[in-house]
Amino acid sequence: MGRAELSITLHRLGDEVVLRLAGEIDMLTATQLSTVVNEVLAEPPPRIVLDLAGVTFCDSQGLGTLVVLSRKTSHSQSLLVLTNVADFLLRVLDITGLRSALMIRDD
Repeated sequence: MGRAELSITLHRLGDEVVLRLAGEIDMLTATQLSTVVNEVLAEPPPRIVLDLAGVTFCDSQGLGTLVVLSRKTSHSQSLLVLTNVADFLLRVLDITGLRSALMIRDD
């Protein structure tokens, strides 16, 4: 089994920063995601959008990281929005009760 990979590309679109994620959000990559979001929060935009279209897996560490980043973004007077959330991830968020803790935008 190969090492989990997460690729993050950053785009600034008007008043929001879009982070396009591809790969896995798990115990090996969650810190990478946190680091990128924290760098964006150095000068917080009104919105940070996590485009999860390319995410293939998310474990409990990944879920926890999304919730922590949502709270941290809120404390910075910004908003964390998830978009292009795959069905598998929506089911996990429903089962864990975390869907209500995150803002999910249908695109």
